[in-house]
Amino acid sequence: MLHPGDSISHGRRVVYIILLGALTALGPFTVDLYLPAFPVLMEDFQTTATMIQLTLTGTMLGFALGQLIVGPLSDKVGRRIPLLAVTALHVVASIGAALSPTLITLGIARVLMGMGAAAGGVVAMAIVRDLFGGRRLVVMLSRLALVSGVAPVAAPLIGSALLAVMPWRGIFVVLAIYGAVMLVCAIFLVPETLPKARRSDRGSTTVLQRYKSVLSDRVFIGVLIIGAMTFSGLFSYLSSSSFLFQSTFDFDAQQYGLLFAVNSLGVVLGVQAASRLAARFGPQWVMAFSTAVLVVASASIIVLDQLGAGIWGVMIPLFFFMTACGFTFPCVQVLALDRHGKAAGTAASLIGATNFGVAGLIAPIVGWIARDAGITPTTMALVMTGCAIIGIVSLWAIVRPRTIGLLTP
Repeated sequence: MLHPGDSISHGRRVVYIILLGALTALGPFTVDLYLPAFPVLMEDFQTTATMIQLTLTGTMLGFALGQLIVGPLSDKVGRRIPLLAVTALHVVASIGAALSPTLITLGIARVLMGMGAAAGGVVAMAIVRDLFGGRRLVVMLSRLALVSGVAPVAAPLIGSALLAVMPWRGIFVVLAIYGAVMLVCAIFLVPETLPKARRSDRGSTTVLQRYKSVLSDRVFIGVLIIGAMTFSGLFSYLSSSSFLFQSTFDFDAQQYGLLFAVNSLGVVLGVQAASRLAARFGPQWVMAFSTAVLVVASASIIVLDQLGAGIWGVMIPLFFFMTACGFTFPCVQVLALDRHGKAAGTAASLIGATNFGVAGLIAPIVGWIARDAGITPTTMALVMTGCAIIGIVSLWAIVRPRTIGLLTP
């Protein structure tokens, strides 16, 4: 038995996938679920769209900061204590957001919500790395990557449906209930997977030592850049899609929802295919394919838009872009975590914090480019293409696939 998880029954692994997947989804849902409520928030608080947007920025910064704290802490004291403490913070902050009388108090609550949601994804990935390795690690992480890829796309749809039956404050009540359910499940169903002996391994006892061990790894730095650029390209699409498809192409809410559903299917297909291909050929070679598709698909949107191809010139290459994102996410996680079992929490926190932090900085560039003429397929795809090019350069210049061996069985 190479890894502790090898002795776990199939049924127990399914429970872990469902529970850890739900914990992972708490972060994207916390960030994205209230996006459809922006116009209502702007009207209720009598403020500008920019001020409302700052609450999203605060959430993402809180999410990034929370991961940087929770990850190394979980390597030091174990997985359960940080998970339970920070998830409890999320519940309290969500109630605070629902009761916020002013935009300032809402902004503070959103920062704390972001920090509270940070534990789910970080600890989930760390637990999987504690239990599994090699090809089984690929399969387990691919399930979490499936949630990570689909949740940001599905969250605005669910938020729209909630707004149809409740005021915007109800969305935060739903998030509080979600967090409370996760807290109870974590108390009774999530065991401590990091033995005390591994919390004090020589050379990795302090936060700085763990960060040094992870950040001195060339391959980790390379996949960190690839993951951040892929997520930034995805978030550039998410942040501009409502303006693009509902204003430029005159989609109604139902058509817009259908578009999200189709693109979610692309992410699902990509993740499921990646788990099988990465176990057979190696995640680095799957990323060699997926990063190339990201560049070609995003560049195709620009070319077809300039040729006047219309809506299909956007939707078809966009579907391939989303599918390539699905191929990339699990491979990034596998290459990052498989090499750093002793600092899995730190490695996972850096992945999540970098993804959200960089995406939060890059996504507004679409609006800046389009500040005069409005958001078009070209302005959106320019940012997506730039992110994809940086990712593919990082793969071949920093990661260098030929220097990485195949995964262990």
